[in-house]
Amino acid sequence: MTSLTLRGDDRVLHVAWPDGTQADFPFLWLRDNCPSGFHPQTQERQFDLTSIPMDITIDRADQDDGDIVLTWAGDGHVSRYRAEWLLAHRPGVGLADPAKVDPVLWRGDLDPASLPRAAARDLMTRDDALLDFLIEAKKTGLALVDGMADDTEAGMAMARRIGFLRETNFGTTFEVMSKPNPNNLAYTSHALPLHTDLANQELPPGFQFLHCLANEAEGGGSTFCDGFAIASDLKTADPEAFKLLAETPVPFRFQDEDYDIRRHHRVIDLDPFGDLQELHFNAHLAGIFDLPADRMETFYGAYRKLMQMTRSPDYVITTRLKGGEMVIFDNRRVLHGRAAFDPNTGFRHLRGCYVDRGEFDSRIRVLSRSNA
Repeated sequence: MTSLTLRGDDRVLHVAWPDGTQADFPFLWLRDNCPSGFHPQTQERQFDLTSIPMDITIDRADQDDGDIVLTWAGDGHVSRYRAEWLLAHRPGVGLADPAKVDPVLWRGDLDPASLPRAAARDLMTRDDALLDFLIEAKKTGLALVDGMADDTEAGMAMARRIGFLRETNFGTTFEVMSKPNPNNLAYTSHALPLHTDLANQELPPGFQFLHCLANEAEGGGSTFCDGFAIASDLKTADPEAFKLLAETPVPFRFQDEDYDIRRHHRVIDLDPFGDLQELHFNAHLAGIFDLPADRMETFYGAYRKLMQMTRSPDYVITTRLKGGEMVIFDNRRVLHGRAAFDPNTGFRHLRGCYVDRGEFDSRIRVLSRSNA
């Protein structure tokens, strides 16, 4: 049976569950999270924290049919919590998140044939197949879809099955092919060094979807590397270089006749808990570095070291996309590029779009509800 202990001096309710789990719940936290303070339909918080004193106390702690019932001193308010709800939300642990998937790092010895792969028909018609695929795609940051319809809208339909499409200055969708008067290197037949897209944006896009409609030209192999693996190895081999790249904002810029979009980002970005969150690496969108002169050469040394790693066979894999395949990758983790191709030897056309990470994660959480 769950046991309750009021510790007034510490201002916490101590709860011990039958499985041996124990936790302390501060009085203020309990009152702030009283179920009566949330809208019953939207589940948004309505309670006003300033309406109670900081030194609020609990008169009684009881149990009733699996609920923990607290009676508050002063106003006599009664709060009722499910014991399993408190277990799931205990301080210092927090609510489990189905979309929190630990990355599985990979390097140049990865066989592209071993990447997560699924059939388009299954992903479009079966929620369980889609959920499994999304989780595997988050682990590696890179996955493939087979059997895409020979239809320019097929890739967009697949992406919309996951979330809203992210619109950028290139539009909601973009055509990767050689064309006259290009405003981006992707629209040429030149080789593209490994990079993350749109590092100049305030928030670079999350997952990129590239549907291969045709790939008949000589050359044009697609290259990828796991930026998290590179950053992790750099941290081990040269902690000072890693620190510089993780602490120094540098400018990125895109400009054409209609747009001039600029943003400073750290090349290696850590989340609030100190874990790898994303990379901003795009040598052809890098602005003119504006660090103080006395820090410039040291930073260039770290930046150049990471750049060399993105070109090493220790990290890079190459695959040739075929018509009817689609590659999906985390644009803020996996760097992508391509070899040069000869447009005179055949047609090469990929159609792309983006779905932000938040949409991708939301879909995993919603699908997980019915799979629990």
